[in-house]
Amino acid sequence: MHEPLSPVLQPDGAIDGALRLGHTGLIRVSGADAASFLHGQLTNDFTGLSLADARLAAYCSPKGRMLASLVGFKHRHDEIWLACRSEVLEPTVKRLRMFVLRAKAQLSLLDETVALLALTGPSAQAWLEAHAPDSSSLAVWRKLDLGDDAHLVRLPDAAGQKRFLWAGGAAGARAILDVLPPLPAAAWDWLEVRSGIAPVLAATSEAFVPQMLNYEVVGGVNFQKGCYPGQEIVARSQYRGTMKRRAMLMHADASVVAGQEVFWSGDPEQPSGLIALAAAAPGGGFDLIAEMKLSALDGGSLHLGAADGPPATLLPLPYALPRDGEA
Repeated sequence: MHEPLSPVLQPDGAIDGALRLGHTGLIRVSGADAASFLHGQLTNDFTGLSLADARLAAYCSPKGRMLASLVGFKHRHDEIWLACRSEVLEPTVKRLRMFVLRAKAQLSLLDETVALLALTGPSAQAWLEAHAPDSSSLAVWRKLDLGDDAHLVRLPDAAGQKRFLWAGGAAGARAILDVLPPLPAAAWDWLEVRSGIAPVLAATSEAFVPQMLNYEVVGGVNFQKGCYPGQEIVARSQYRGTMKRRAMLMHADASVVAGQEVFWSGDPEQPSGLIALAAAAPGGGFDLIAEMKLSALDGGSLHLGAADGPPATLLPLPYALPRDGEA
């Protein structure tokens, strides 16, 4: 279990530094048909992906359930890199390869000569302003090429902080890690929770359609693109006009793990939600993203693991959810 984060906070309250992401790997998709192949497999538009873009996307089963979540961007015109949680990385590559067929696309896992870094806080932003001045105006889900085959992706903010994903050679990563403060993994995990965007983990694979994790709200689903596995179910969930389940932010003064159920006092006999992501919070306890029945949010109390389990309280999401009837 993570320790409380208070000791890693800077005096101004900022979480600061750089971290090599050990829980995330990279898939390389190369070839003339790399973009069109991914366009037909994932929930977002990859044929329109430019060298300055990044995409959040889900990979779904034919039933519309998320098998994996990915952040994709072009390394070159004919090569796309996909960042994916390591625990679902190999099953995702194996399944995608099954559908390449005659497409001119090759899938492989990038080895340790390529690294992924998390960057956030004032020291990281000062380093970026010195080495990539355009990063100060980089919009969410946009990408900068930094030279030496390195890339910078602006991720959604969390807890009032800008967050970046750096991808490049291991030597370049070491140079950054040598000059920036070490960012504790627990601190980055907490920021990930507070972004309100939960990745798919082994414990939650096939548990959610994308809208249950609010992916269409945060740029992870394109409803104008063509077909992909599960597209009909994802589209039907959207255009029926009323979502009955959504991802919510919560806090609990107890240990929490992804895959744990959430119960509501108004219907104690069955779970009303499932935890998608959790991390230790500054000051103690855990913050978490839980996919919930919206009916369980109208009153009563929420509890972890059982109807009489530790209580959980709602926190505000960092983005607005559509009202009923809005698509």
